[in-house]
Amino acid sequence: MTPLVQQLDPLVTQNLWSASWFRPEAVLTAGAVLLFVLDLFWRKSPRRVAYLTASALAVLAAAAGFLAVQPADALSLFNGLLANDAFASFFKWLFLAAAALVVIITASGKDFPPARVGEFYALLVSIVLGLFMMASATDLLMMYLSIELVSLSSYVLAGFKKGDRKATEAALKYVIYGSVASGIMLFGMSYLYGLTGTTNLSQIATQVQQLSASGTAELAATRIALVVAATFVAGGLGYKIAAVPFHMWCPDVYEGAPTPFTAFLSVGPKAAGFALALRFFLSALSFPANADGLALPIGDIPWPAVIGVVSAVTMTLGNLTALLQTNLKRLLAYSSIAHAGYMLMGLAAVSAVGTQSVMIYMAIYLVMNLGAFLVVILVAQATGSESILDYRGLSRRQPFAAITFAIFLFSLTGIPPFAGFIGKWYLFVAVWERTGGPHGTWYGALLVIAALNTAIALFYYARVIRAMFIDPPYAPDAKRIVSPVSWQVVLGACAAAVLFFGIRPQAIIDWTLSSLQLFRG
Repeated sequence: MTPLVQQLDPLVTQNLWSASWFRPEAVLTAGAVLLFVLDLFWRKSPRRVAYLTASALAVLAAAAGFLAVQPADALSLFNGLLANDAFASFFKWLFLAAAALVVIITASGKDFPPARVGEFYALLVSIVLGLFMMASATDLLMMYLSIELVSLSSYVLAGFKKGDRKATEAALKYVIYGSVASGIMLFGMSYLYGLTGTTNLSQIATQVQQLSASGTAELAATRIALVVAATFVAGGLGYKIAAVPFHMWCPDVYEGAPTPFTAFLSVGPKAAGFALALRFFLSALSFPANADGLALPIGDIPWPAVIGVVSAVTMTLGNLTALLQTNLKRLLAYSSIAHAGYMLMGLAAVSAVGTQSVMIYMAIYLVMNLGAFLVVILVAQATGSESILDYRGLSRRQPFAAITFAIFLFSLTGIPPFAGFIGKWYLFVAVWERTGGPHGTWYGALLVIAALNTAIALFYYARVIRAMFIDPPYAPDAKRIVSPVSWQVVLGACAAAVLFFGIRPQAIIDWTLSSLQLFRG
């Protein structure tokens, strides 16, 4: 055996072993290609939508089957590019659930003509593949590549409505803002690589710790460079979760994109963005948590303070702007920005409880936000409008939709006994735990701001509920709205989940607690 083969053999063996635990992603890759082929094969079939829907669900089910048999121990794949751990698996289940619900919603809707449903499903599966890799990325290069895979496919779907001015505007703004955020993040990553000589997150943590302890004359300049790098990478991640000041694309894209994709966009990429942010900051820029579950930033980099300020500004701007909206999609877009601000509280806490609170909130947010968007789709399909005026008297025209929408809105507000209250409770607890230590006053101020924003949110959510149950119909001759059975099943399941986990949250608490295992190299 030649020396070159001897050197390559361990690498080949490692990659073959990694590929055996890369099966969910491999299924999604093959599934996306297969859906494009089936779309061509069934182009003239009268039942093409049913066939393609079944095929998309089968691909997602196959990926779920392989995900269910992944090993419980944290593993490094492909020489440190990806990690297979319980933390990533938790978010991957959320991505699959969101995609499956969106496929079911799309099959009975009118947002996509039958001739283009196959393209949508294939691109949706491609986005799910990118989300999987975002949740598992442990290397700066893989972080960037996975984000770009999600972004490029999302740009296409944002402008999927041909000839629609709002869709064209949404896609153009999405591309421009996404390109700027991508460039900023890549610049920050280049700084990190220049300072540490590595792109692996765990090795970055080691190098940053050594740089901070070196005591050289250049220490001050090194810290400034680290702060700049962390801020720029945070900017790229903030774009994915629609945090201020990278939120500008969100309302226009939500309004212009097809509503089923908007629903997915509000939960899937947002969850992946938080998974990536947690992994990056807790793996590369923090010491491991101590016995109390508290972590400390490496090298005195004040990123928790930066995240906390962004959290307060994001939730405040999102809620105050939502007060002025009359279009339900734009209202939910600004609401989504505000909820990103709430979840950033958990990241700013830099603790095990903070990480768990983000995971709990994200799982609950997926259910209640997808349910809320389904009601928007239902009403828009019946009336051709997304204005709040068309929700007046909805309780008489479609009582089930009105009741479930009220459940989702109360849960989004964070009122007990709905599941949204449990999510916010854990976020508040995570921040409250830090009020007794250093910077306690600052954490206390963040709590007060979050509480005030919750009260503001109640006002604009209650405005929609009043329109549905108290105000008379906007059109005197408004007819009863009929919805597909599949949509009623999804609405009922989402509403039941919100009520069940609001009263009995232990199952989701235990699941997130067992998923806190984060690969650290």
